[in-house]
Amino acid sequence: MALCHAFHHKRIIPMSRQPAKLLAAADLRLALAHVRSQRHAYRNHVLLLLSFKAGLRACEIAGLTWPMVLAPDGSVGRHIHIGRAIAKYGSARQIPLHQGLRAALMVLHRVQERPLAGPVIRSERGTAMTAGSVVNWFGLLYRQLGLQGCSSHSGRRTFITHAARLLPKTGGSLRDVQELAGHRAITTTERYIEGDRQAQHRLIRLL
Repeated sequence: MALCHAFHHKRIIPMSRQPAKLLAAADLRLALAHVRSQRHAYRNHVLLLLSFKAGLRACEIAGLTWPMVLAPDGSVGRHIHIGRAIAKYGSARQIPLHQGLRAALMVLHRVQERPLAGPVIRSERGTAMTAGSVVNWFGLLYRQLGLQGCSSHSGRRTFITHAARLLPKTGGSLRDVQELAGHRAITTTERYIEGDRQAQHRLIRLL
């Protein structure tokens, strides 16, 4: 059974009537500045960016291992390979690495003495964090920052929404966002995307 599917089935993730709030660019900068002052700063920096710049679920962050991000020569590659074993419903996929996330992974890889195996995100004991621990880590972070309505899913929703808004600049389609998110149905991807109120006002003025 895939890690994400088992995690969801056990209902460890708290379910909410309201979707997790998106974070603005300034909020993400605040969060990144905050984790720089914490213990495990390099790990926490990567943890945040895996959510916001790769759109990973909590269970995928917990299950991510170095072979999934390393090139054949042992250096950090250009893609994340999400295997079926850690993806929800076995939705294996390949995600191009955002340059900021790749740089952070390179630093973390060096700090961890360039491992070729094992978890990318390690717990205090040096073992893989559980999906529940990742969820709790994000919850504590957002409480510390005073960001209401945010959860471990906020980074994923932000990633999907921003990717959808940038589609006209790339020549891509919503199918590309669906594949990056690892959704089985494009209707699921559509539910993640939050409307842009300013864009809606601009549209109305052009009518």
